[in-house]
Formats: sequence, C-alpha cells, structure tokens
Amino acid sequence: MDKTTARAFAAAALALLSLTTVTPAQAAETLSLHAGIEALPQAAEVRDGYERTKFRHWIDEDKDGCNTRAEVLLAEVVTEPTVGAGCKITGGTWPSYYDEATVAGPSGLDIDHMVPLAEAWDSGASQWTAARRQAYANDLGAERSLVAVTAKTNRSKADQDPAEWMPPAATARCTYLADWVGTKLRWSLTVDRRERDTLRQLAASCESTDVEYEPV
Repeated sequence: MDKTTARAFAAAALALLSLTTVTPAQAAETLSLHAGIEALPQAAEVRDGYERTKFRHWIDEDKDGCNTRAEVLLAEVVTEPTVGAGCKITGGTWPSYYDEATVAGPSGLDIDHMVPLAEAWDSGASQWTAARRQAYANDLGAERSLVAVTAKTNRSKADQDPAEWMPPAATARCTYLADWVGTKLRWSLTVDRRERDTLRQLAASCESTDVEYEPV
C-alpha cells in the first residue's frame, strides 16, 4: 500500500469513527482568503476546562501499525525513508514550510496541529463530544490540518494564533493564513476580534491566495 493510499484509508476509517457525532462531509469549497476570513464566526475565546488529554491523538485508526504522526510523515516525505517493524521510520528527508528548512530523519520534526488543540478548545471544541475532538486531533482528511515542521518552529508557535505568531519564513505566510482559516472553516471554529483583525491586516498582502476546505 503506497503512502497516499494509506493516508486516505486512515482518513476514511477516522471518519467512520465520528459519524455519530460529526455532520457528514459536505462538498469542498473555495473562497478567497479575504472572503474566508469574513466567513469565520466571531466569539470570545474560553480556555476554561482545557486539558490536552481531552483530544486523544496519534492513534492508529486503520490498524496498519502506523499512528497519525507516522501517517503524516509518510505522506509528506520527499526522500523515502526506511519503514521497519511497528512503523519505525528511519532516514528520509522532509520539507518544513514554516522556515524553509529541509530535515533529515524524523527526529527533528514535530507534527503540528495547524490550529493548536488549545486554540481549538478556546474556539468551540470545548462543546464537542470526545469523538469529535479525537477526529479533529487526528484529521488526515485535509492536507493542512496536520503538517510536519521543524520541532523548533512548532514549539515556538505553541498554542498561539496568528495575532501572536506567524512562520518565520516570509514565503510561508500567505499559505499559513490560508491553512489556518481553512482549518477553522472546516471544523466550524470561531475567531475572536483581535484574531480576525490581525488576519485581515496580514491578508492584505495575499491578494491571490485562496482558501480550500471541506466542512465536516
């Protein structure tokens, strides 16, 4: 099974898990970045009750021996690694678009939730079922829900939104804005006033950027 087929299978399996709690997938939509920002619902953020453990993640949903982290690594690799028993990945190279780095071997990479788990909680996930939060934390159905990036940039980002953190590579910024907005639209997450104002300001230099997403 090739990596694309494996990731698609894992995504389908995860979707089946959450059928009882997640609205069935709708048709994919494309908006300009500006229209996408305006389409986001606005609400105050609420962190009360957040615990990372409320988002079960890095599971092996399709039972192929590779958990969500490994599925993302295998989908985004540019030089093929060796995959051993238990889906142990060695070798290989990956791009990290946040900082335009090329990373040799998986140990220097983190898998970043485009919209961090804490930010998702603040933006509406606190009201979700455990099954929907698990589906969110392991979302292989959209390429930019989860991305392999250098550990340094992921840890610098932490749980911050674009009003507080943007990728260090200038070439990454319009893509990052589109990925952020698309992920929030995909999962019907909200923005607060400061976040929306910042998105509007940053998007001013991204006139030709579109947002593609498939609501769940």
